[in-house]
Parts: sequence; structure tokens; C-alpha cells
Amino acid sequence: GRFRIALSGTPIENSVDDLVSILSFACPGAVTREDAKELEASALKRRVRPLILRRLKRDVAPELPPRTESVLRCTLGAAEREAYSALAQATQSEVAQWMQNRTGQAALHALESILRLRQACNHLALVPGLQAAREEPSAKLSLLIEQLEAAHANGHRALVFSQWTSFLNLVEPELVKSGLGFLRLDGSTRDREAVVREFQDPNGPPVLLLSLKAGGTGLTLTAADYVYIVDPWWNPAVEAQAADRAHRIGQDKSVFIYRLVAEDTIEEKVLALQDHKRALVADILGENGGKMDALEPSEILALLS
Repeated sequence: GRFRIALSGTPIENSVDDLVSILSFACPGAVTREDAKELEASALKRRVRPLILRRLKRDVAPELPPRTESVLRCTLGAAEREAYSALAQATQSEVAQWMQNRTGQAALHALESILRLRQACNHLALVPGLQAAREEPSAKLSLLIEQLEAAHANGHRALVFSQWTSFLNLVEPELVKSGLGFLRLDGSTRDREAVVREFQDPNGPPVLLLSLKAGGTGLTLTAADYVYIVDPWWNPAVEAQAADRAHRIGQDKSVFIYRLVAEDTIEEKVLALQDHKRALVADILGENGGKMDALEPSEILALLS
């Protein structure tokens, strides 16, 4: 083709390699992976600026009401803390082994261990081998239900996102106990449009439970003005896309986005990693300068410190 154009809402989602991949199609040879590694952010930004037309939501939809983002922290109970500490110790060993061996198998074990650690921040019953803890109290689940009850009492409607449908399974009976009506949308939902229509109805239920993967894109859910992200994800772009289900054209209320984080756990390190990735995007596409730095093994280990 003599003319090529690429359209992306997240030109840098995980690393600068994302941007290089897009430009390798739209403008072959303009930027190479070697350029991305060797150039400082300011130089790389000058290289790509003539090739990118960027418009933020505030540029194209200035009528949208404001959105506010906050972190809600909870303290793990005694049983949760004990189990989390044991998992953390085992996870540090797995990651240390991966750093020494750098084999694919070691990496898989390390990632699985980190996954279990993150699941323990939500509810011990999510961790394989700890399913018997289903009846144990969960600090994060208690905080979520408390927040949803208060939001409903004040006339708000909410979206609840989690990466794990198994956690949504634990939320449902608690909503029933609280008398809060709800709908659910995940990978097993057959008629997504019907769920969206029912929730968007002014008389629809106050809560919609969604899996991050199935409900994070392609939906307009402006009936909600509260968004709860139960388990923070490494990539802030994924969370932003999920929160944008409520903050879209047609929304006439201020939108409040809450991230639920367990104190003194890996989740606080995840927030720091999100900040790193946001800075990465700002350095290349925004107004900031600075040098591009990849995550080092020591930074991965710092997630568990």
C-alpha cells in the first residue's frame, strides 16, 4: 500500500516495543527496537512525534464529567497474614531460582507463585490447597461489600471488576445477604447485550460484577458512576480501559474509581509498577523527558520485598 495508517487506543501498553511494532507497519524503518533501547526518551519522542496524531479523551469529549481515582486499603486479618507470609517466603525462593537459572520452566514457576500471592490478597480460598478457607473472613471482600452498601444507600450504581471469576463467585452470596441486586458478565455470559441493557435500565440493579478480561473493553455502562477494581493489575492501561466503561460519552455524573489494595502486600508494589509504566508512556508520548529504563531483575525481586 502507498498509504498506511494504524489506529490504537494504547500505543504503549506494556513497553516501547508496542509502539515500535505499530510503526513498523505504518512507517517501516522509522524506529527500530535498537533505537528504542538506545535512545533517551526525549530523543525517541522527537523521532516519533511527526508520525503520531494523538487525541486524549478530554480533547474529543470535553463535556464529560470529571473522574476521580482513589486507593482503598484494607488490613489482612491474622489468618490471612499468616498464610500470606508463608506464601511470600516460598515465592521469594521461586523468584530467586528464576533469577539464577533464567529457564522457561523456572520463570513459569515464579509467575505462578506471584499469582498465588496476589490471589491471597483477595481471599485465601482462591489459592490452590486453601479452598477450605472459603468460610474464613476476607478483609478485601468485607471492604468491598461495605463500600457497595454505602454507595447504594447514597443512590450510586457500581461496576466491580476482578481478574478471577472465582472471586466473583464469593462476592455473589455476600451481595445476596446484603439485599443488593446484581448482574454478572464474564467469559461464560452468552447474551452480553441483554446484561448491558438490563443494567443500563434506570430500574436496573445497583451492582454489575465483571471479569476484567470479558468486561474490560467494548461496553458502555454509563448507568454506573462508581467503579471498583478489586485486584490491581500490572498494566494500568488495562485498568483504565475497564474504568472507561463508565466514563464514556453519555455519562452525566462524576465517576469515582476505587482500587482495593491489601496493605503491606505485593499489591502495593503493583501500584508502584503501574506508576513506572505510566511514566514510560508519558516520557514517549507526553511532555516529560528522561531516560528509558527497563525493569531489572532486582526490581522484580523488589515486588516481594
